Amino acid sequence: MMMQVMLTMERLIAIILVIIPGLLSGDWKVTYEDHCALNGTSVVIKCEYDYPWANIVTSYSWSKSVYVAGEWKKFPLSQLASPPGHFRYVGDSWADCSLKVNDVQHTDEGEYFFSFVTTLNRWKSETPARLSVRELTSVVQPSTVTEGDVVNLTCVSSCHTPINIVWFRDGKRVPNPVFQAEREDAGRYYCAVLGQEMSRSASAALNVQYAPSKVALSMSPSAVKGSLVTLTCSSDANPPVTQSGYSLYKDGHFISSGQNHTISDLQPSHSGLYYCQAWNNISRGGIDLINSTEVHLEVQYRPENISISMDPPHVVEGSSVNLTCSSAANPPADNYTWYRSTGSSFSSLLQVGSGQVLSLPSVEASNTGLYLCQARNQLGENNSTEVMLAMMEKDQGCQSRQILAGIVVSVFVTLVLALLLFWLKQRNRAKEKVQRWTE
Repeated sequence: MMMQVMLTMERLIAIILVIIPGLLSGDWKVTYEDHCALNGTSVVIKCEYDYPWANIVTSYSWSKSVYVAGEWKKFPLSQLASPPGHFRYVGDSWADCSLKVNDVQHTDEGEYFFSFVTTLNRWKSETPARLSVRELTSVVQPSTVTEGDVVNLTCVSSCHTPINIVWFRDGKRVPNPVFQAEREDAGRYYCAVLGQEMSRSASAALNVQYAPSKVALSMSPSAVKGSLVTLTCSSDANPPVTQSGYSLYKDGHFISSGQNHTISDLQPSHSGLYYCQAWNNISRGGIDLINSTEVHLEVQYRPENISISMDPPHVVEGSSVNLTCSSAANPPADNYTWYRSTGSSFSSLLQVGSGQVLSLPSVEASNTGLYLCQARNQLGENNSTEVMLAMMEKDQGCQSRQILAGIVVSVFVTLVLALLLFWLKQRNRAKEKVQRWTE
């Protein structure tokens, strides 16, 4: 009876083993795939493991192969120099052995091995899971454009390039990887994975060339006669305008080329309208040469070429006379002072009035003498040459008129006598001709 029970149990066990072989005879194995990750991203190394039935997993671990002292050795991840949380086991204790690597670095590249221990045995994978670490590469095509050209941004990687790529220019988000370039678009571009923007490519430069703009002409310092003044032309351009690309014009006429023009001895003749012209071989709307606005150079100087006019030019005692002072000055003279000389030195000058016109309503002997005027503006002053104011006496004036009248009468009588003699002479000649014909 006992023998029959035992035979029945053996047959039942055999049947169970035939029907469900995996329950008692699982394989010891670890299965995973190689992975490629972008530098700075996170990656999960997918892993599965199996073992025979009746084993209970008590521990598991990952290790990495490290080249030390001329040979490759496996080190547990806990012994590697890495920040906390860099490696994190995301599997379980019965089938999933996946490993997550956060903020992947190039030092994480290599071969990884999984091992586990059960209540009956221990197992270590012989083949590794290989992790490759690659970079995103940003490509700007073309890298140098003229303003208005189309630019195409492309992000590539030797790993499978993620679909969700975002672009940045100098740290600012770029909405569209294809655009028409403006000068403000120049800068350095890089791409990144959406949601993992810390994983980004090295930057690539975009150079946007454009014709000169904001062309300006400046002057320094103030324009005072005899001083030094520098005219400087500037512009915003890419490529920058060279020295030979600048030209300076005065009143529409070419003066010189170059960014700076210096006048060492400024004269009033240098006054006028100046503008500069800039060129860098880039056209803007078909226009190659760009002009600045005109700048008025106004040379300032103290009064000069001072002269005195007298009206009337000849005066007699008791009559009136106006002495007018005129000068060339910039700004115009705003102060005039009149002096009459009482000696041979400037200290002997007597101030007799102010204003541009000195009026003497009734000339007396005390008013005669040498007069000069002094003209002043905010830059300085200068004196005129001296003018003599002489007075003619009234009887001398009558005698002069009588003499003049006598001269006129004498000339008139002389002309009448000359004409009479000429007429008599012509008459006698006519009589002589008549007598000859009658004979």
